[in-house]
Formats: sequence, C-alpha cells, structure tokens
Amino acid sequence: MALSSESIRLRRRLRARPITEINVAPFVDVMLVLVVIFMIAAPLLTVGVPVDLPKAAVDPLNDEKEPLIITVDAEGRVYLQEAEIEENALIPRLVAVSEANPDLRVFVRGDRAINYGRVMEVMGLVSEAGFAKVALIAEVPIPETKGQ
Repeated sequence: MALSSESIRLRRRLRARPITEINVAPFVDVMLVLVVIFMIAAPLLTVGVPVDLPKAAVDPLNDEKEPLIITVDAEGRVYLQEAEIEENALIPRLVAVSEANPDLRVFVRGDRAINYGRVMEVMGLVSEAGFAKVALIAEVPIPETKGQ
C-alpha cells in the first residue's frame, strides 16, 4: 500500500490548513471578570459630598434626567457634583452647562449646620447663571412610632 506523491501532497495541504474556529472561552472569562469589577466599583462611584441634610416632609421628585447637584458643606465650601469649586468659578461653569442644556434642573444641598444666608447666596449664583429650575434637597424625616 504505497502512497503516491499526489496523495502525500494532498495530506500535507490538509494538515497545514489554519484553524478557522473561534475559541470564545477566553472572551467569556474576560467578560465575567469585568462584570465582577464593575459590580464592586459601581457603588463606590455614587458617593458624594457628605452633608447633614435637614429633614422635611415633602413628596420625592421623579425626574428622568439626572440633575446638576450643588452642595454647600458645613464649612461653607461649594461643590459642583462631587468636585469642590471656587465661588468665582461657579458662574462661568454653570453658564457653560446652561448653554448646553437650558432646561436642566439644579438641586442645592445645604448642610443643616450652615447659615441659611450662605445657601441663598449659592442659589443666587445659580439663578444668575441662567437656571430657572432650582430646588433645595432635604431628607424625609423618619416617623417616630408610639410606645417606644
């Protein structure tokens, strides 16, 4: 049973073919690792500036768009989202944001210990920048149960 040179060439050609199958196991492994990383990192990204908000009995707002949040902490420092910002830089930054989205809601969070006048100064800067929808944020009080 001798092999002819033709059949030997055919066998070599069949053996030298590149593998055309895609191995998805490494891809799935990488995706699972990324899912775990994002599950751990997502809660850490939602931390904001820690303030002790006053309590008020109001209905929560349901808005589809994420609002712009300005925070005044207990020392009177102003934060735009989570980044501290100087007062003289606040109006130009807000003007730039209002040009891109004039209907954006602005929420002002003021610490309970801060002077009411300081919060009103910041709200004045927000209105001066051209925002018409400015609101204050408060915590909903926890009702006390009788008999405790």
